[in-house]
Amino acid sequence: MQEEPGGTASWPRRGLGTLVGCATALLGALHFLVAGVALGPFLLWPRTRAAALRILMAGARRLAGLERLRRSAFFGDRFPGRYQASDRKILRYLGVRAATGLLCAVVVGLLVFGAVLAGLLVHGAVRGTLGRYELLGQVLLGGVLLFLDLQGLYSLAALDARTARECFGPSERELLRRRIDELAASRAAVVEAVDAERRRIERDLHDGVQQRLVALSMLIGRARRGRDPGQADALLLQAHEESQGVLTELREVAWRVYPSALDGLGLEEAIGGVAERCAIPLRTRFEVGAPLPRPVETAAYFVVSESVTNAAKHSAASAISVAVVLDGTRLTVRVEDDGTGGADATGGGLTGLRSRVAALDGVLHIHSPLGGPTTVTAELPCA
Repeated sequence: MQEEPGGTASWPRRGLGTLVGCATALLGALHFLVAGVALGPFLLWPRTRAAALRILMAGARRLAGLERLRRSAFFGDRFPGRYQASDRKILRYLGVRAATGLLCAVVVGLLVFGAVLAGLLVHGAVRGTLGRYELLGQVLLGGVLLFLDLQGLYSLAALDARTARECFGPSERELLRRRIDELAASRAAVVEAVDAERRRIERDLHDGVQQRLVALSMLIGRARRGRDPGQADALLLQAHEESQGVLTELREVAWRVYPSALDGLGLEEAIGGVAERCAIPLRTRFEVGAPLPRPVETAAYFVVSESVTNAAKHSAASAISVAVVLDGTRLTVRVEDDGTGGADATGGGLTGLRSRVAALDGVLHIHSPLGGPTTVTAELPCA
């Protein structure tokens, strides 16, 4: 990230960097002048334009690398390491840098000239060759010129920092385009995850609850048609047990759709419900000292619920730990089991979780080497 003027670098260091920038600006101006004279005809002819442009850009990229090194060494700037600026960006930056650097050299020269005049003024005041009113007028004029010079230097430094940031990192337009692409991908992933969740709910109802209801109906029908009271009582008892199983399974499906405990009791109690239903010992740590936005609570719950369910079904784990920690404006949800690992990060459940987290500008990390352990970590912004 680029440091703005007035950042962490000391003023002497920044001043030295400004003076070095005057020299590098002169190098840039000489490069454009010499290259323009030598390569101008070749740049105008279509057949030699590409080769001439490569020669021009070779020198331009070296100068841009020198400017980047200067900004990092003297101003403490940090730029994206993998970002590759386009040729047009570099040429535009060097053009602006040459103009502002030479202008900065002029301003520095005026400051030096003003310092010499100030010394002469002090010498004249000591010798008594200047009158009181003449001395006052010279001091006022010098103060105004000093203010304009310092303000000009500050403005040029701000322009230098801004142009460097735009050249050596993504511009605001590029960041906006990247953000639009991320939102479009996130929206498509959310739609896909919702469809996958609906299909899973339909499958759970069809293969689980519906089949058990059919079996319950058959038991009740056999009990009604039976003539043996003992056999009818046994069938009714079996039907009653089946109805309890149906209720339990229906409650599980409802919890997977949306846990009602989130509305009434909050995230901590909802996670406690996951621990109660889990067949594996589950240890929880909940350190949240402030209210959470409802979408964040919902996403955090499903991260815990889906991860615990996957661990119980597929990992052969003997223990699971869940940690939910709020640090400033970021909620971290971490689920770890001691199972065999090898979780498929591209599977439907984990893909749906990643889409749900990404829809809130969060990040989901899955670490599951063969042999374990498996760790699922979600980072959710709460601001």
